[in-house]
Amino acid sequence: MAKPPNTLRYFDYNATTPVAPEVLAAMLPYLKESWGNPSSVYAFGHDTSKGVAEARESVARLVGATPSEIVFTGCGTESINTALWSGLRADPNRRHVVMSAVEHPANLNLRPHLEAAGFRVTVVPVLSNGLLDLEAVEASIEEDTALMSMMWANNETGVVFPIGELSALCQRRGILFHTDAVQAAGKVALDVGSVAVDYLSLAGHKIYAPKGVGALYVRNGAPFSPLIAGGGQEGGRRAGTQNVASIVAMGEAARLAAELLESEAVRVAALRDRLETTCVEKFGAQRNGDKVARVPNTANLAFDGLESEALLLLLEREGICASSGSACSTGSIEPSHVLTAMGLSRSRALGSVRISLGRGTKSEDIDHLLGALPRAIDRLKGVIPSSASS
Repeated sequence: MAKPPNTLRYFDYNATTPVAPEVLAAMLPYLKESWGNPSSVYAFGHDTSKGVAEARESVARLVGATPSEIVFTGCGTESINTALWSGLRADPNRRHVVMSAVEHPANLNLRPHLEAAGFRVTVVPVLSNGLLDLEAVEASIEEDTALMSMMWANNETGVVFPIGELSALCQRRGILFHTDAVQAAGKVALDVGSVAVDYLSLAGHKIYAPKGVGALYVRNGAPFSPLIAGGGQEGGRRAGTQNVASIVAMGEAARLAAELLESEAVRVAALRDRLETTCVEKFGAQRNGDKVARVPNTANLAFDGLESEALLLLLEREGICASSGSACSTGSIEPSHVLTAMGLSRSRALGSVRISLGRGTKSEDIDHLLGALPRAIDRLKGVIPSSASS
Protein backbone atom coordinates (compact mmCIF):
# COMPACT_ATOMS: atom_id res chain seq x y z
CA MET A 1 0.00 0.00 0.00
CA ALA A 2 1.41 3.35 -1.05
CA LYS A 3 2.23 5.73 1.78
CA PRO A 4 2.47 9.50 1.46
CA PRO A 5 6.13 10.56 1.39
CA ASN A 6 7.50 12.79 4.11
CA THR A 7 7.98 15.47 1.47
CA LEU A 8 4.33 15.40 0.34
CA ARG A 9 2.88 18.85 -0.33
CA TYR A 10 -0.87 18.41 -0.30
CA PHE A 11 -3.06 20.95 -2.13
CA ASP A 12 -6.26 18.94 -2.57
CA TYR A 13 -8.17 19.56 0.65
CA ASN A 14 -11.42 20.01 -1.29
CA ALA A 15 -11.13 16.37 -2.37
CA THR A 16 -10.58 15.04 1.14
CA THR A 17 -8.84 15.95 4.37
CA PRO A 18 -6.62 13.90 6.69
CA VAL A 19 -8.15 12.74 9.95
CA ALA A 20 -7.20 15.29 12.60
CA PRO A 21 -5.24 13.86 15.58
CA GLU A 22 -7.94 15.04 18.00
CA VAL A 23 -10.58 13.34 15.86
CA LEU A 24 -8.68 10.06 15.78
CA ALA A 25 -8.21 10.20 19.56
CA ALA A 26 -11.94 10.77 20.04
CA MET A 27 -13.02 7.84 17.89
CA LEU A 28 -10.51 5.17 19.02
CA PRO A 29 -12.25 4.33 22.33
CA TYR A 30 -15.37 3.45 20.32
CA LEU A 31 -13.36 0.96 18.32
CA LYS A 32 -11.40 -0.53 21.21
CA GLU A 33 -13.46 -0.36 24.42
CA SER A 34 -16.93 1.15 23.91
CA TRP A 35 -17.90 -0.96 20.92
CA GLY A 36 -21.43 -1.88 21.99
CA ASN A 37 -24.54 -1.44 19.88
CA PRO A 38 -26.02 1.99 20.69
CA SER A 39 -29.54 0.59 20.30
CA SER A 40 -29.02 -1.85 23.18
CA VAL A 41 -30.86 -1.27 26.46
CA TYR A 42 -28.01 -2.27 28.76
CA ALA A 43 -25.37 0.12 30.08
CA PHE A 44 -22.62 -1.06 27.69
CA GLY A 45 -24.75 0.03 24.77
CA HIS A 46 -25.82 3.20 26.53
CA ASP A 47 -22.19 4.36 26.66
CA THR A 48 -22.01 4.31 22.87
CA SER A 49 -25.41 5.97 22.45
CA LYS A 50 -24.14 8.79 24.66
CA GLY A 51 -21.22 9.28 22.28
CA VAL A 52 -23.63 9.53 19.35
CA ALA A 53 -25.78 12.04 21.23
CA GLU A 54 -22.80 14.24 22.03
CA ALA A 55 -21.65 14.13 18.41
CA ARG A 56 -25.13 15.16 17.29
CA GLU A 57 -24.95 18.18 19.57
CA SER A 58 -21.56 19.22 18.11
CA VAL A 59 -22.72 18.94 14.50
CA ALA A 60 -25.88 20.86 15.39
CA ARG A 61 -23.79 23.67 16.89
CA LEU A 62 -21.66 23.89 13.75
CA VAL A 63 -24.70 24.76 11.63
CA GLY A 64 -26.81 26.55 14.24
CA ALA A 65 -29.39 23.77 14.52
CA THR A 66 -30.89 21.74 17.36
CA PRO A 67 -29.65 18.16 17.87
CA SER A 68 -33.02 16.67 16.90
CA GLU A 69 -32.59 18.21 13.43
CA ILE A 70 -29.40 16.26 12.67
CA VAL A 71 -29.51 12.87 10.93
CA PHE A 72 -26.25 10.95 10.54
CA THR A 73 -25.70 9.32 7.15
CA GLY A 74 -23.00 7.37 5.38
CA CYS A 75 -21.69 10.29 3.29
CA GLY A 76 -22.54 13.64 1.73
CA THR A 77 -24.01 11.96 -1.36
CA GLU A 78 -26.51 10.05 0.75
CA SER A 79 -27.43 13.26 2.56
CA ILE A 80 -28.07 15.04 -0.74
CA ASN A 81 -30.10 12.17 -2.18
CA THR A 82 -32.15 11.89 1.01
CA ALA A 83 -32.93 15.60 1.02
CA LEU A 84 -33.99 15.73 -2.63
CA TRP A 85 -36.23 12.68 -2.46
CA SER A 86 -37.74 13.91 0.80
CA GLY A 87 -38.63 17.28 -0.67
CA LEU A 88 -40.03 15.86 -3.89
CA ARG A 89 -42.18 13.19 -2.25
CA ALA A 90 -43.87 15.72 0.04
CA ASP A 91 -46.63 16.85 -2.34
CA PRO A 92 -47.76 14.67 -5.29
CA ASN A 93 -49.01 17.79 -7.08
CA ARG A 94 -45.58 19.38 -7.16
CA ARG A 95 -43.33 17.71 -9.74
CA HIS A 96 -40.62 20.26 -10.44
CA VAL A 97 -37.12 20.83 -9.01
CA VAL A 98 -34.56 23.57 -9.63
CA MET A 99 -30.78 23.18 -9.33
CA SER A 100 -27.71 24.95 -10.72
CA ALA A 101 -25.49 23.78 -13.56
CA VAL A 102 -22.45 23.63 -11.27
CA GLU A 103 -23.81 21.32 -8.56
CA HIS A 104 -21.81 18.29 -7.42
CA PRO A 105 -22.46 15.04 -9.35
CA ALA A 106 -24.21 13.76 -6.21
CA ASN A 107 -26.91 16.24 -7.17
CA LEU A 108 -26.72 16.54 -10.96
CA ASN A 109 -26.41 12.81 -11.59
CA LEU A 110 -29.66 12.28 -9.72
CA ARG A 111 -31.44 14.13 -12.52
CA PRO A 112 -32.13 11.13 -14.82
CA HIS A 113 -33.48 9.17 -11.86
CA LEU A 114 -35.80 12.02 -10.93
CA GLU A 115 -36.99 12.36 -14.51
CA ALA A 116 -37.57 8.62 -14.74
CA ALA A 117 -39.82 9.01 -11.69
CA GLY A 118 -41.87 11.68 -13.46
CA PHE A 119 -40.24 14.84 -12.09
CA ARG A 120 -39.08 17.77 -14.20
CA VAL A 121 -35.67 19.27 -13.53
CA THR A 122 -34.61 22.80 -14.46
CA VAL A 123 -30.86 23.41 -14.43
CA VAL A 124 -30.09 27.11 -13.99
CA PRO A 125 -26.94 28.45 -15.70
CA VAL A 126 -24.27 30.49 -13.96
CA LEU A 127 -22.45 33.65 -14.97
CA SER A 128 -18.87 33.71 -16.28
CA ASN A 129 -17.56 34.28 -12.74
CA GLY A 130 -19.45 31.26 -11.42
CA LEU A 131 -22.09 33.28 -9.60
CA LEU A 132 -25.81 32.78 -10.01
CA ASP A 133 -28.07 35.13 -11.92
CA LEU A 134 -30.80 35.55 -9.31
CA GLU A 135 -33.29 36.79 -11.92
CA ALA A 136 -32.72 33.60 -13.92
CA VAL A 137 -33.23 31.57 -10.76
CA GLU A 138 -36.55 33.26 -10.03
CA ALA A 139 -37.63 32.87 -13.66
CA SER A 140 -36.98 29.11 -13.42
CA ILE A 141 -39.62 28.66 -10.73
CA GLU A 142 -42.90 27.15 -11.89
CA GLU A 143 -46.29 26.79 -10.24
CA ASP A 144 -45.57 23.23 -9.18
CA THR A 145 -41.94 23.70 -8.10
CA ALA A 146 -41.46 21.54 -5.04
CA LEU A 147 -37.79 21.99 -4.25
CA MET A 148 -34.74 24.07 -5.03
CA SER A 149 -31.27 22.63 -4.41
CA MET A 150 -28.25 24.93 -4.56
CA MET A 151 -24.75 24.37 -3.19
CA TRP A 152 -23.42 26.74 -0.55
CA ALA A 153 -19.88 26.68 -1.98
CA ASN A 154 -18.60 25.17 -5.20
CA ASN A 155 -16.10 22.36 -4.87
CA GLU A 156 -14.00 23.42 -7.88
CA THR A 157 -13.95 27.23 -7.85
CA GLY A 158 -14.85 27.88 -4.22
CA VAL A 159 -17.52 30.36 -5.36
CA VAL A 160 -20.17 30.94 -2.69
CA PHE A 161 -23.84 31.23 -3.61
CA PRO A 162 -26.16 33.73 -1.84
CA ILE A 163 -27.92 31.11 0.24
CA GLY A 164 -29.81 33.66 2.32
CA GLU A 165 -31.37 35.27 -0.76
CA LEU A 166 -32.12 31.94 -2.40
CA SER A 167 -33.74 30.45 0.68
CA ALA A 168 -35.77 33.64 1.25
CA LEU A 169 -37.00 33.45 -2.35
CA CYS A 170 -38.09 29.85 -1.81
CA GLN A 171 -39.81 30.72 1.44
CA ARG A 172 -41.80 33.47 -0.29
CA ARG A 173 -42.87 31.06 -3.02
CA GLY A 174 -43.67 28.14 -0.73
CA ILE A 175 -40.80 26.01 -2.05
CA LEU A 176 -38.61 23.70 0.01
CA PHE A 177 -34.91 24.58 -0.07
CA HIS A 178 -31.88 22.30 0.16
CA THR A 179 -28.24 23.33 0.20
CA ASP A 180 -25.17 21.18 -0.27
CA ALA A 181 -22.84 22.66 2.35
CA VAL A 182 -20.19 19.94 2.05
CA GLN A 183 -17.53 22.39 0.80
CA ALA A 184 -18.67 25.29 2.97
CA ALA A 185 -18.49 23.63 6.39
CA GLY A 186 -15.44 24.69 8.34
CA LYS A 187 -14.62 27.42 5.80
CA VAL A 188 -17.50 29.89 6.19
CA ALA A 189 -20.04 30.38 8.95
CA LEU A 190 -23.19 28.28 8.63
CA ASP A 191 -26.30 29.27 10.56
CA VAL A 192 -29.63 27.71 9.64
CA GLY A 193 -31.22 29.93 12.26
CA SER A 194 -30.64 32.99 10.08
CA VAL A 195 -31.44 31.47 6.67
CA ALA A 196 -34.61 29.61 5.73
CA VAL A 197 -32.96 26.30 4.92
CA ASP A 198 -35.06 23.14 5.06
CA TYR A 199 -32.26 20.66 4.36
CA LEU A 200 -28.45 20.97 4.56
CA SER A 201 -25.90 18.29 3.66
CA LEU A 202 -22.48 17.68 5.24
CA ALA A 203 -19.65 15.17 4.77
CA GLY A 204 -17.24 14.17 7.51
CA HIS A 205 -14.15 13.69 5.36
CA LYS A 206 -14.21 17.33 4.25
CA ILE A 207 -13.79 18.55 7.84
CA TYR A 208 -10.98 16.21 9.03
CA ALA A 209 -13.15 13.23 10.00
CA PRO A 210 -12.92 9.80 8.32
CA LYS A 211 -14.60 8.91 5.07
CA GLY A 212 -17.88 7.05 5.35
CA VAL A 213 -19.88 9.39 7.57
CA GLY A 214 -22.05 12.39 6.78
CA ALA A 215 -24.94 14.34 8.21
CA LEU A 216 -28.17 15.91 7.06
CA TYR A 217 -29.86 18.83 8.74
CA VAL A 218 -33.64 18.54 8.48
CA ARG A 219 -35.56 21.56 9.74
CA ASN A 220 -38.10 20.62 12.38
CA GLY A 221 -41.38 20.27 10.50
CA ALA A 222 -39.81 19.81 7.06
CA PRO A 223 -41.11 16.81 5.08
CA PHE A 224 -38.90 13.75 5.38
CA SER A 225 -38.84 10.35 3.67
CA PRO A 226 -36.18 7.83 4.76
CA LEU A 227 -33.93 6.74 1.93
CA ILE A 228 -33.07 3.48 3.71
CA ALA A 229 -35.76 1.31 5.29
CA GLY A 230 -35.13 -1.02 8.21
CA GLY A 231 -34.80 -0.46 11.93
CA GLY A 232 -35.61 2.63 13.90
CA GLN A 233 -32.13 4.14 14.17
CA GLU A 234 -31.67 7.90 13.89
CA GLY A 235 -35.20 8.43 15.12
CA GLY A 236 -36.57 6.27 12.31
CA ARG A 237 -35.00 8.52 9.70
CA ARG A 238 -31.99 6.42 8.67
CA ALA A 239 -32.09 2.67 9.24
CA GLY A 240 -28.96 0.65 9.95
CA THR A 241 -26.74 0.23 12.99
CA GLN A 242 -24.92 3.50 13.53
CA ASN A 243 -21.25 3.81 12.65
CA VAL A 244 -20.54 5.01 16.17
CA ALA A 245 -16.79 5.59 15.95
CA SER A 246 -17.11 7.64 12.76
CA ILE A 247 -20.11 9.55 14.10
CA VAL A 248 -18.13 10.44 17.22
CA ALA A 249 -15.26 11.45 14.94
CA MET A 250 -17.54 13.73 12.94
CA GLY A 251 -18.78 15.30 16.14
CA GLU A 252 -15.23 16.11 17.24
CA ALA A 253 -14.39 17.36 13.75
CA ALA A 254 -17.43 19.66 13.86
CA ARG A 255 -16.33 20.99 17.23
CA LEU A 256 -12.85 21.75 15.90
CA ALA A 257 -14.24 23.27 12.71
CA ALA A 258 -16.31 25.73 14.71
CA GLU A 259 -13.42 26.54 17.04
CA LEU A 260 -10.88 27.15 14.26
CA LEU A 261 -13.19 28.69 11.67
CA GLU A 262 -12.18 32.33 11.94
CA SER A 263 -8.44 31.91 12.52
CA GLU A 264 -8.03 29.33 9.76
CA ALA A 265 -10.04 31.40 7.28
CA VAL A 266 -7.69 34.35 7.75
CA ARG A 267 -4.54 32.21 7.64
CA VAL A 268 -5.32 30.13 4.55
CA ALA A 269 -6.78 33.09 2.65
CA ALA A 270 -3.47 34.91 3.01
CA LEU A 271 -1.58 31.87 1.70
CA ARG A 272 -4.08 31.37 -1.13
CA ASP A 273 -3.85 35.02 -2.18
CA ARG A 274 -0.04 34.96 -2.24
CA LEU A 275 -0.07 31.84 -4.37
CA GLU A 276 -2.75 33.14 -6.70
CA THR A 277 -1.19 36.59 -7.14
CA THR A 278 2.18 35.09 -8.03
CA CYS A 279 0.65 32.67 -10.52
CA VAL A 280 -1.29 35.43 -12.23
CA GLU A 281 1.48 38.04 -12.28
CA LYS A 282 4.52 35.85 -12.95
CA PHE A 283 3.23 32.72 -14.65
CA GLY A 284 0.42 34.22 -16.75
CA ALA A 285 -2.35 32.23 -15.05
CA GLN A 286 -5.98 33.34 -15.16
CA ARG A 287 -8.35 33.06 -12.22
CA ASN A 288 -11.54 31.04 -12.68
CA GLY A 289 -14.42 32.19 -10.51
CA ASP A 290 -15.32 35.27 -8.56
CA LYS A 291 -12.46 36.81 -6.58
CA VAL A 292 -14.59 37.93 -3.63
CA ALA A 293 -17.57 35.62 -3.16
CA ARG A 294 -15.68 32.42 -2.42
CA VAL A 295 -14.37 30.28 0.39
CA PRO A 296 -10.89 31.26 1.66
CA ASN A 297 -8.98 28.12 0.77
CA THR A 298 -9.59 27.60 -2.95
CA ALA A 299 -7.86 28.86 -6.10
CA ASN A 300 -8.84 27.65 -9.57
CA LEU A 301 -6.25 28.76 -12.12
CA ALA A 302 -6.01 28.36 -15.88
CA PHE A 303 -2.58 28.10 -17.49
CA ASP A 304 -2.84 29.14 -21.13
CA GLY A 305 -1.77 26.55 -23.68
CA LEU A 306 -1.20 23.80 -21.13
CA GLU A 307 -3.12 20.66 -20.25
CA SER A 308 -3.82 20.42 -16.55
CA GLU A 309 -3.38 16.64 -16.42
CA ALA A 310 0.16 16.89 -17.79
CA LEU A 311 0.95 19.75 -15.41
CA LEU A 312 -0.37 17.80 -12.44
CA LEU A 313 1.73 14.76 -13.35
CA LEU A 314 4.88 16.88 -13.40
CA LEU A 315 3.97 18.47 -10.08
CA GLU A 316 3.38 15.04 -8.58
CA ARG A 317 7.00 14.15 -9.39
CA GLU A 318 7.95 16.97 -7.03
CA GLY A 319 5.72 15.65 -4.26
CA ILE A 320 2.81 18.00 -4.98
CA CYS A 321 -0.81 16.84 -4.95
CA ALA A 322 -3.40 19.07 -6.65
CA SER A 323 -6.29 18.36 -8.98
CA SER A 324 -8.38 19.43 -11.94
CA GLY A 325 -12.08 19.18 -12.45
CA SER A 326 -11.63 17.28 -15.69
CA ALA A 327 -13.08 13.81 -16.09
CA CYS A 328 -11.79 10.83 -18.03
CA SER A 329 -14.44 9.25 -20.23
CA THR A 330 -13.76 6.41 -22.69
CA GLY A 331 -10.06 7.21 -22.75
CA SER A 332 -10.42 10.94 -23.44
CA ILE A 333 -10.23 13.86 -21.06
CA GLU A 334 -13.38 15.94 -20.83
CA PRO A 335 -13.42 19.45 -19.36
CA SER A 336 -14.96 20.21 -15.99
CA HIS A 337 -18.72 20.65 -16.11
CA VAL A 338 -18.34 23.56 -13.68
CA LEU A 339 -15.90 25.48 -15.89
CA THR A 340 -17.89 24.62 -19.00
CA ALA A 341 -21.04 25.98 -17.36
CA MET A 342 -19.15 29.22 -16.71
CA GLY A 343 -18.56 29.57 -20.45
CA LEU A 344 -14.84 28.85 -20.46
CA SER A 345 -13.37 27.58 -23.71
CA ARG A 346 -12.49 23.91 -23.88
CA SER A 347 -8.76 24.68 -23.97
CA ARG A 348 -8.94 26.99 -20.95
CA ALA A 349 -11.03 24.50 -19.00
CA LEU A 350 -8.60 21.68 -19.80
CA GLY A 351 -5.72 23.89 -18.71
CA SER A 352 -7.20 24.66 -15.30
CA VAL A 353 -5.96 23.42 -11.94
CA ARG A 354 -7.69 23.51 -8.58
CA ILE A 355 -5.45 24.25 -5.63
CA SER A 356 -7.15 23.90 -2.26
CA LEU A 357 -5.46 24.60 1.06
CA GLY A 358 -6.11 23.33 4.57
CA ARG A 359 -4.87 23.19 8.14
CA GLY A 360 -1.68 21.43 7.14
CA THR A 361 -0.70 24.02 4.53
CA LYS A 362 2.30 26.08 5.57
CA SER A 363 4.08 29.04 3.98
CA GLU A 364 6.95 26.78 2.94
CA ASP A 365 4.49 24.57 1.04
CA ILE A 366 3.44 27.60 -1.01
CA ASP A 367 7.12 28.37 -1.63
CA HIS A 368 7.70 24.80 -2.83
CA LEU A 369 4.74 24.94 -5.21
CA LEU A 370 5.77 28.33 -6.58
CA GLY A 371 9.25 26.92 -7.19
CA ALA A 372 7.97 23.81 -8.96
CA LEU A 373 5.36 25.49 -11.16
CA PRO A 374 7.70 27.42 -13.50
CA ARG A 375 9.83 24.31 -14.06
CA ALA A 376 6.74 22.28 -14.97
CA ILE A 377 5.35 25.04 -17.18
CA ASP A 378 8.63 25.48 -19.03
CA ARG A 379 8.90 21.75 -19.63
CA LEU A 380 5.40 21.57 -21.04
CA LYS A 381 6.11 24.54 -23.30
CA GLY A 382 9.28 22.89 -24.55
CA VAL A 383 11.72 25.23 -22.85
CA ILE A 384 13.16 22.32 -20.86
CA PRO A 385 13.61 19.03 -22.81
CA SER A 386 11.39 16.22 -21.52
CA SER A 387 14.47 14.07 -20.90
CA ALA A 388 15.98 16.63 -18.52
CA SER A 389 15.96 15.84 -14.83
CA SER A 390 13.75 17.70 -12.41
